[in-house]
Amino acid sequence: MGRLVKFLVYVTILGFLGLVGYAYVGPFFGVDFSAPQTEIRQPVTLDGN
Repeated sequence: MGRLVKFLVYVTILGFLGLVGYAYVGPFFGVDFSAPQTEIRQPVTLDGN
C-alpha cells in the first residue's frame, strides 16, 4: 500500500511539472493561452418596481 501511495505522489509531481513546463514552452510551439480580446456590449433592462 505504501508503494502505491509513493507512486501516486511521484506521478502527481511529474504531472504538475509537465503542466508547468507546457505552460512555459507552449507559446514556442504555436499554442496561444491568452484570452480573446473582444469587447462585448449587451443592453440591460432594469425594472425599478
